[in-house]
Amino acid sequence: MANLLHNSSFFLLLCLLHFVLVAKSQSFIGINYGQVADNLPAPEATAKLLQSTSIQKVRLYGSDPAIIKALANTGIGIMIGVANGDIPPMASDPNFAKGWLSSNVLPFYPASEIIVINVGNEVMSSNDQNLMTNLLPAMQNLQKALNDISIGGKIKVSTVHSMAVMKQSDPPSSGSFDPNIGDLLKGLLEFNKATGSPFAINPYPFFAYQSDPRPDTLAFCLFQPNAGRVDAGTKIKYTNMFDAQVDAIRAALNAMGFKEVEIVIAETGWPYKGDSNEVGPSIENAKAYNGNLIAHLRSMVGTPLMPGKSVDTYLFAMYDEDLKPGPTSERSFGLFKPDLTMSYDVGLSKANNQVPTPKTPVSPSPNASPKAPVTLSPNPAPKAPVTPTLVPTPNTTVTPLSPKTEKSVKAGVSDSQSQANINVGMLVLSQILWYPMLHMR
Repeated sequence: MANLLHNSSFFLLLCLLHFVLVAKSQSFIGINYGQVADNLPAPEATAKLLQSTSIQKVRLYGSDPAIIKALANTGIGIMIGVANGDIPPMASDPNFAKGWLSSNVLPFYPASEIIVINVGNEVMSSNDQNLMTNLLPAMQNLQKALNDISIGGKIKVSTVHSMAVMKQSDPPSSGSFDPNIGDLLKGLLEFNKATGSPFAINPYPFFAYQSDPRPDTLAFCLFQPNAGRVDAGTKIKYTNMFDAQVDAIRAALNAMGFKEVEIVIAETGWPYKGDSNEVGPSIENAKAYNGNLIAHLRSMVGTPLMPGKSVDTYLFAMYDEDLKPGPTSERSFGLFKPDLTMSYDVGLSKANNQVPTPKTPVSPSPNASPKAPVTLSPNPAPKAPVTPTLVPTPNTTVTPLSPKTEKSVKAGVSDSQSQANINVGMLVLSQILWYPMLHMR
């Protein structure tokens, strides 16, 4: 009996340790570190702050050497970027690509764990034909330069897209890319497939809500309990906008024959402040979106089309960028303040990675609501074209979820509550596990 108890306890211990390692690694949680600001803390202070969180990856829009150096030996993966203006010379001159690596990668790697180099940002929705046609050759020259120094398999080359590259996303199963960029996009995807690099894209449920500011849309965008929306093509019920947008991207990739290409969410977030005429920004809503998104990722539920895994997701953003133009919301996405304190708590601290229960979301005032329903849009950034996405189906019978696609939000239980339940379960399991082991002879 004692041996049986010992073996059972040892097995449970292994299971518990595996669970803890998976939960703690959270390599799927990253953050964007923008620098359009004049009040940012020293890079060394930011590196230390990141080490106190469960954030495992950082995306830079450029290749600031001070930041890359500060992140050395931290174990934090780093995405760096080639500026849009460097795309034409990198495309036309292989030596430019080699020189770029010599200046921006080789002095720091591998102590600074550079994992991806993004060539350009949202180039395919820029309408700049020169940049668009030069993007693939630039990526190819950079890849060859990496291969020539034998690190081509360790550092991936990609580019980041806005959701404006999507023509259709309503319903998610009908997701498709804009045919006007079809040939260029196919070339990029073939590159992604051949090199194993990800398809990086920026979905923002916040902008979808701005185009349809109704309370049910807000709950759908914030991962809060809602009636759900059924994809007429698959009969799958979606309970949040993030999954719907990600699955629309997955469907579009699959339709083009690129099922092997992985998706990375290069940006997503919610502003905590905005102008008086902006619908949606508030601390409560930002905390609900980011907190529930983090809990959703930690749950490893995945999306209906990609169950059982979490897509690498880079939150936007580390800090506010006070020099950005546009509405106040553009300068109010920061999860941390320049003094290194939290703007609001979404459970990223290693000391307490349980997501605090967010308050009820702030709905728009009556005069901000449209008189007639507006088609939802997954538009990822201001000034980008509106792309329709999932539309409510109030008169549709809700299709029961299969075990494969069932979400963690059940009977009014949010992802954050589910995460809390997991934490309690781990505590109870540890007590059950250790008690017999401590009393063993």
